[in-house]
Amino acid sequence: MGNDLLGLAGSGAAVIGAGQGIGRATALTLARAGARVALVDECGERAESVARELAALGAEAFPVVADVTDAAQAAGAVSEAGRRLGGFAHLVNIVGSASWGTLLDLEPETWERDFRTNLVHHWTVARSAAAAWLAARSPGTVVAIASVSGLTAAPGHGAYGAAKAGLLSLVRTMAEEWWPDVRVNAVVPGSVRTPRIEAMWASGAIPRPGDDVVARMAEPEDIAGAALFLSSDLARRITGQALVVDGGTTTRFPYPLS
Repeated sequence: MGNDLLGLAGSGAAVIGAGQGIGRATALTLARAGARVALVDECGERAESVARELAALGAEAFPVVADVTDAAQAAGAVSEAGRRLGGFAHLVNIVGSASWGTLLDLEPETWERDFRTNLVHHWTVARSAAAAWLAARSPGTVVAIASVSGLTAAPGHGAYGAAKAGLLSLVRTMAEEWWPDVRVNAVVPGSVRTPRIEAMWASGAIPRPGDDVVARMAEPEDIAGAALFLSSDLARRITGQALVVDGGTTTRFPYPLS
């Protein structure tokens, strides 16, 4: 009996936004599970750095430089990842960022940028991969990194929240249209303690929250673990779902009872 419980040994995986934070952790986690990984990032230096980390683990890793918020580059990145890997069966897309400001203050350009950054490219990248899988009747998995801001109100970052809510709807539609060959799911993080967030705390760009909030924050590896599970054979009957990883933040009763 084999010991590849996850079914990922020797498989190809493309991680979009692999150069830092959650993307880097996801690439390392997939590599430790035996996957060969294409590292797609807009920064070649970051992608190369993560490739060296994976190589030190004995894993095959191939950096691919692309800005996936550009439709042509997104499709090209998927094609190049497939070429470098000799085909791949797993896609994890982490790319996203929030603009801050009230809905009354948001400029139309900011609104459109947040939708390109957090929603539109997920469609472009996923359909490029799925088209190849469906044509070949070859199974594949897609994991999109969403946000709890798409489940609740998102005051101060309304464009981001609306885009992430749209992403959750897109995940369900892709899952329905592409079943049974392609499974599509979302990981829905709350706050994640990434190096970028810690740098912003240190610089004073954003205030560090209280210890009770920090204690509930995820590490990048927590999100990577959820993405690994949804990509694996353990989740072979799971599609169209949103797996919340937020330390229970969204389960709390909102009113003080003291």
